[in-house]
Amino acid sequence: MPLPWTFSRLVGRRVTLDPLRPDDLEPLFAMQSDPEVCRYLLYEPRSREKVEEVLARDAGAILLEKPGDYLQPVIRDEHGAFAGTLYLELKSVDDRAAEIGWILLPSAQGHGYAAEAASLLLDFCFDQLELHRVYAELDPRNTASVALCLRLGMRHEGHFVEDMFLKGEWTDTGRYAILDREWSQRRSASPVA
Repeated sequence: MPLPWTFSRLVGRRVTLDPLRPDDLEPLFAMQSDPEVCRYLLYEPRSREKVEEVLARDAGAILLEKPGDYLQPVIRDEHGAFAGTLYLELKSVDDRAAEIGWILLPSAQGHGYAAEAASLLLDFCFDQLELHRVYAELDPRNTASVALCLRLGMRHEGHFVEDMFLKGEWTDTGRYAILDREWSQRRSASPVA
């Protein structure tokens, strides 16, 4: 793996991924304070103060060097507007593994932005970082995220029943993953986005 790696920007056909910046506060707050958006996330809707803290922390998360390092790039649509965020955490250097995730503003859902953005990030993971495996963990009730995992060619690897007590209830976790060779085969057969 070519580490350390400093993230700057990835440009796709309709989306651009770049680091969070101070002027992302309003749309980030709108997204992270929305109860429907947060329904399947690990946190409750956030206050403006908490989102300001998150923005300050995550805007600086651009270096991948060791396990636990992460990126939180913004998904910008073809007009440069904030559409959501992605998440990539380096889980193991030795095993060349990372976790991916995504969150979209409700107004940006249903336009294919998440698929294109996740595809762009997976290209980066496998081509630039030379990762072997990328996985997503999610609440299986989040059918949109499950559908995106499947659209990306990720295989359903597990369903952990009531493995987490979250927001006052026992919740399940689904795990989806894809390997570098599987992504390469899928990309050469038919592009996702």
